[in-house]
Amino acid sequence: MANASHHASHSHDHNHDHDDGAHSHGHQHGPGHVHVGTDKTRVLIAACLTGGFMVAEALGGWLTGSLALVADAGHMLTDTVSLLLAWYAFKISDRPGNAQLTYGFDRVKTLVAYTNGVAIFAIALWICYEAVVRFIEPTQVLAGPMLWVASAGLCVNIAAFFVLHGGDREGLNMRGAILHVVGDLLGSVAAIAAALIILATGWMPADPILSVLVAVLILGSAWRLMRDAAHVLLEGAPPELDREGIASDLVKNIAGLREIHHVHLWSLDGSRTMATLHVCLAEGADSNIVVREVKARLATEFSITHATVEPEYGHCADAGLAHPH
Repeated sequence: MANASHHASHSHDHNHDHDDGAHSHGHQHGPGHVHVGTDKTRVLIAACLTGGFMVAEALGGWLTGSLALVADAGHMLTDTVSLLLAWYAFKISDRPGNAQLTYGFDRVKTLVAYTNGVAIFAIALWICYEAVVRFIEPTQVLAGPMLWVASAGLCVNIAAFFVLHGGDREGLNMRGAILHVVGDLLGSVAAIAAALIILATGWMPADPILSVLVAVLILGSAWRLMRDAAHVLLEGAPPELDREGIASDLVKNIAGLREIHHVHLWSLDGSRTMATLHVCLAEGADSNIVVREVKARLATEFSITHATVEPEYGHCADAGLAHPH
């Protein structure tokens, strides 16, 4: 939060609307708060479904000798842990900020989403390695029992997917949870297909080959989740916002505003955007009025509801100071 702390030190005490915004940020109880509550419940239900069937699938894979089932059970084990982490992230994000974590705990959800992406990536690579070993030395698979276990797993994963699909699919934490369940669902489909091929032809390599296919499918999604979560953790500007375009829009539409610089945009959790900026005022302009208009336009036009605005006359207060930008 280097940018935030830097500009917070310059914020004017008489701008009470900024202080109000800071407090309202930590205690939102509108539609977003309700959405977080329902998402938290959905993730917990999915974790129970996944964890409950994971034991049965692991036993089934061990008894039938199927890598597809063992791989999917391993995936479901990490998914259960990851879904429980996602649930805890939703739970802890409700807490207000404190003296050490002034922005609250929202970014825990992003951290968990990144961790989930790394876990999925590692699982996919492990499945590929095991598949190569199995392909070189084919193992006997009991396709009949494997088919029944995989079919039951598919039903459980479909149920978990629909539980999660009704939640906020834009949030990184929920995206990570859904990605885990989709990986499980694809794993079950692959295991069913492998069992059917083995039953029909007796061709054992179908099991590791289809395991690799699932691994490749989820690698791309895991990479995108890791990339998006890392962008938020590195305080990157939301990709849908143009910093220069926002500055130009404000100068064009707000009277008394001469120039804008030191604009910083970042997101706490992938959905809520924060901003800090310096506004250079024309002589005679009322700083209170301009600051209020800037904040109002940022909220209505760009959905930036928490902004720290520093008004300036003449030279920038940071001129001559060591500044990273």
